[in-house]
Amino acid sequence: MKKLYSIALAVILLSSCSNGLSGQNKLSPTAFAAKIKAAPKAVILDVRSADEYASGHVANALNYEWNGAQFAQQIASLDQSKPVFVYCLSGRRSASAANKMRADGFKMVYEMDGGMSGWSAAQLPETTQ
Repeated sequence: MKKLYSIALAVILLSSCSNGLSGQNKLSPTAFAAKIKAAPKAVILDVRSADEYASGHVANALNYEWNGAQFAQQIASLDQSKPVFVYCLSGRRSASAANKMRADGFKMVYEMDGGMSGWSAAQLPETTQ
């Protein structure tokens, strides 16, 4: 019985140390758009290259390139207490960026499942401005 209790406690502790990596932080493009609309002061972060960003992005998104030399410095200037919505083209770079942000203390980081590819497929609006 004591061993079972120890295992259960370990599972609870490990799951609580996930830095918010639960499924609720990965949103479909339509859920991502709705959550942005519900949080007008949130930061929207496009972590693609400048050329990718210029070809079309979510309105009001900042472009902090994940593979850029300034990424860590750029996110350090953001308010960690505000929600941050992160996306890239397919979801790989944004997952890495979101994990970095969570490790750096950001509490509410949301990722768009499928990235801009999914956003476009859902026929959600893009801007080049």
